[in-house]
Amino acid sequence: MATSQLIFIFTAAILWASVSSHPGLNTSGGWESFRNFSGCHTGDHVSGLSSLKKYLYHFGYIPTSPPSSNFSDDFDDAFHTALLTYQQNFNLNTTGILDSLTLDQMVRPRCGVADVINGTSTMNSGRSKNKNERRLYTFFPGTPKWPSSKRELTYAFSTQNLVIQIQVMRTIFRRAFDRWAAVTQLTFTEIDSYITADLRIGFFSGDHGDGEPFDGVLGTLAHAFSPTNGMFHLDAAENWVADGDVTTSSSRSTAIDLESVAVHEIGHLLGLGHSSVEDAIMFPTIAAGTRRVDLGADDILGVQKLYGTNPNFNGTSSSTSEQERDASTNGGTARVLTSGAHVVMLCCFLGWLLLY
Repeated sequence: MATSQLIFIFTAAILWASVSSHPGLNTSGGWESFRNFSGCHTGDHVSGLSSLKKYLYHFGYIPTSPPSSNFSDDFDDAFHTALLTYQQNFNLNTTGILDSLTLDQMVRPRCGVADVINGTSTMNSGRSKNKNERRLYTFFPGTPKWPSSKRELTYAFSTQNLVIQIQVMRTIFRRAFDRWAAVTQLTFTEIDSYITADLRIGFFSGDHGDGEPFDGVLGTLAHAFSPTNGMFHLDAAENWVADGDVTTSSSRSTAIDLESVAVHEIGHLLGLGHSSVEDAIMFPTIAAGTRRVDLGADDILGVQKLYGTNPNFNGTSSSTSEQERDASTNGGTARVLTSGAHVVMLCCFLGWLLLY
């Protein structure tokens, strides 16, 4: 009987380690069902394709919804055009087909701010009216920004629905704001009054009254509004990591680094749109289990175009060596396998005790 128990424990531990080495197997929420549309192209009729049309509509790629607000499941010309724009914005091959690379991008968690606003793409994949100027940073339509008379911006946190300790929030956001202050002539000061602050930060769930409802775990993570609105909302349902290394989180298939999202959304608060540079802060998506907090050259050029350059800025970001770290990298997998091995060893030891 003891031998059977040992075999059972040992086998269970091996299976646990195997499953844990593939975080994608445990992914919940978000848009994973979109993978079912792989290979679809113009002329196809696929059950459920309407959900992907709603996705592209939400992020501005389909300009208008049907009168009934119900999209069809037809891969029609409007969907094809929207898909081509999406692929161009994300530096994908413009195949007009739902290939695996396109779907890999679509299912990633992302900012809730649209990429195309009022028919104008805020991502341009290097396109510029000036042929001699190559830039990837973008602004909201009309280039809204904080007035020159307001270079010290105040911010405050809503104390309702907090899912992170307020002291930890203050530390995270202090660092996030400092990254933008280091390259511009702006300063940021925390105050107590949420009502009177220029920038107002809080956690919200589902439909919270601003016309941009959250969707639960993964999917859209947060959104912020252009100047001088000042609202910055985070989805309270997310598995936020605010203290510790998100790349080694025990639930990193859904773990989202709070500071990474904070730095991105502050860019929107200052007037930056989305960028097509994948390692830029203003790139719209970020994989779970990933940390990306340093301003890229594209981010810096964009925000300095709006607010000028900090006289003390030395021309480089705060830590050019820190790049995006995806949970699926070899380093991340190795850490999980190591943890799994520890469990196996522990279970073997327990099984040995049962024998005696």
